[in-house]
Amino acid sequence: HVQLVESGGGSVQPGGSLRISCAASGYYWTSSRMGWFRQGPGKEREGLAGVSGGGITIYDNSVRGRISISRDVGKNTVSLEMNSLKSDDTAIYYCAAKYGGNCGDWAQYNNWGQGTQVTVSS
Repeated sequence: HVQLVESGGGSVQPGGSLRISCAASGYYWTSSRMGWFRQGPGKEREGLAGVSGGGITIYDNSVRGRISISRDVGKNTVSLEMNSLKSDDTAIYYCAAKYGGNCGDWAQYNNWGQGTQVTVSS
C-alpha cells in the first residue's frame, strides 16, 4: 500500500523561507517520479516541481528560481525548499508520486498525500 505523508507546513512571513517534506512508503522508490503540487484558496491544483529516481528535476515556470525539489533515496523522502515566499504562495501543498513518464506530466500523478498547509502572512 502506497503512503505519502507530508510535514513541515506552517506560517511564514512574506519574504521568508520554508522547507516541507514527504515520507513515502510502499513504493518501488527508484523507478518512481515524485512531485509537489499546491492548491490555493479558490484555485485549481497546480504542479510545481518533479524529480525522478535519478535526480532529474523539473519546475513549473511560475515558481522556477524560488523553489528547489530534492529527494533522499536512502530515507525515502522528497523535500521542497521554498524561498522569497509571497502571500500568493498560501496553499495546501501536496506530495504526489507515479511510475514512469516525464516528471512534468502533472496529470499523470496518481498517488497523493493528505497535504500540508502553508500560510504566508505578515
